[in-house]
Amino acid sequence: MMSAFGRVLRLGAIKGIGPFALTQEASNPPGPSEILVRIEASSLNFHDYAVVTGRLGPRDGISPMSDGAGIVEAVGEGVMGFAVGDQVVSVFFPNWADGDIHPAYTTVVPGDRGQGFARDYVTAPAHWFTAAPAGWSSAESATLPCAALTAWRALMEEARVKPGDWVVTQGTGGVSLFALQFAKAAGARVLATSSSDVKLEKLRALGADALVNYRDTPEWSRAVIEATDGHGADVVVEIGGAGTLTQSIRATRIGGHISLIGVLAGVVGEIPTAEIMGRNIRLHGITVGGRAHQRAMIRAIEANGIRPVIDRSFPLEELAEAFAYQASGAHFGKIVVDLAEGQG
Repeated sequence: MMSAFGRVLRLGAIKGIGPFALTQEASNPPGPSEILVRIEASSLNFHDYAVVTGRLGPRDGISPMSDGAGIVEAVGEGVMGFAVGDQVVSVFFPNWADGDIHPAYTTVVPGDRGQGFARDYVTAPAHWFTAAPAGWSSAESATLPCAALTAWRALMEEARVKPGDWVVTQGTGGVSLFALQFAKAAGARVLATSSSDVKLEKLRALGADALVNYRDTPEWSRAVIEATDGHGADVVVEIGGAGTLTQSIRATRIGGHISLIGVLAGVVGEIPTAEIMGRNIRLHGITVGGRAHQRAMIRAIEANGIRPVIDRSFPLEELAEAFAYQASGAHFGKIVVDLAEGQG
């Protein structure tokens, strides 16, 4: 059975971002129910940043990056649904097949405590992957497993967004841009926030119906109420956490839904719980999704012609620079790691 030889980037003892050690290693040939995938692209998420900066604890020696996309090079005995040459994309929680989340489903995350996709070849169980969207490049597909699926589950699986609903998105990272695209594809209206007027105009070009600069308008919930003719948002995709949650609560209509998916603005803080209760708001924590969610999302992507917004691409050897760029906050959309350009 085939094995392969290629680059592997591993995380050393953390000192800031990294450092990383790039080596050449042989992959394992695929065993029963496994596939060998030539990884052509990965993409950066906040989760990956937390790993490589030590926020999640020591990860010495692991190959980081939770997202991966590429081409099947070999299949093991008993593999169904994949063949050599197929374009595939990874699953963030490989053990979560379908249904509600369960603690057992979240114990394996590529690029966290197990092997990730900062490498040319990965041998893994076939259920670590799904088919990639038809006609997409690996760089495009690599934006999906964490950011896109989080947005999809937040809006479509949990909040059940309907045509005509008002959805609030925050900022211009990958999750927020996918949320904007999914909401518009579902016929919803979107109010997008950012601290940059330049980025707000880019959000308008993507289809945002209303815009708020939260730096100029700190009490931006009032702007949401005004933009929605006093109705309030049906759904808020909350990425900030404690630092922005109060405004999200006050921006949400009675009986509305807040999908809490991030902690960029803080993990603790005062929360007006009486307002949540009095307004009958559903506050739902979201951590990505399962394989069935990903397949449903990809079907919707193909049906609606959605394409990801990619800000910039870095080679594998410049992964530290890619994370520094992510930390700067200058990006609009996803940052991609292009592994294909370094492969023979």
